[in-house]
Amino acid sequence: MTKKLFWEDPYQTECNAIVTSINENKIKLDQTIFFAFSGGQASDEGTINGIKVINAIKEGDKENIVDIEYELETVPKFKVGEEIKVKINEKTRSNLRKLHSAAHVFYYFFVDTLGRQKIIGSNIAKEKARVDFIYNESLTEKLLEMEKVVNEFLSESHEIITKPDENKPDLKWWNCEEWKMPCGGTHVKNTKEIGQIKLKRKNIGSGKERIEIYLS
Repeated sequence: MTKKLFWEDPYQTECNAIVTSINENKIKLDQTIFFAFSGGQASDEGTINGIKVINAIKEGDKENIVDIEYELETVPKFKVGEEIKVKINEKTRSNLRKLHSAAHVFYYFFVDTLGRQKIIGSNIAKEKARVDFIYNESLTEKLLEMEKVVNEFLSESHEIITKPDENKPDLKWWNCEEWKMPCGGTHVKNTKEIGQIKLKRKNIGSGKERIEIYLS
């Protein structure tokens, strides 16, 4: 099982690890700070012993990431059992932390404003986050109000805590004030770190809406 150091410290950008498996250009490690696409959050960008990681794949289910396999740009020269260096792009991780936490905060104000709508998709990338849902009305005026209240909340310095489930240690819970939701992504420690956000509406088909979240 790969130890997920990104859960222990989502601000860490380098770590040493022992290679546990090699299959041509695909490898596994005993521990890692390199997040693999999961729960809608994009993978980190970075290198393993200076070799670019072109794909990171989690093995497991929503509640239990058993292993992470990394596909490297070239076949590595290191061997199983050797210690290597993992490095991730600090700016990409920072954006993912901020946008993921911002998306959770936005969701609760979204529910307050529009009620519980059917969510049909979501994604956290380094440039933006998005939420797709079923809705049949214009959101233009409501979007401006949501942006205002979300930004007011973010600026008030609310603590964010991510902790394991009491019964399932590989299941994580995101907590902010009275809000709580299961999430295994990377997050900031305080809403003030996020800064201000911009919301953008996009129609993605009849009766479907997308709200995109950008860092200002």
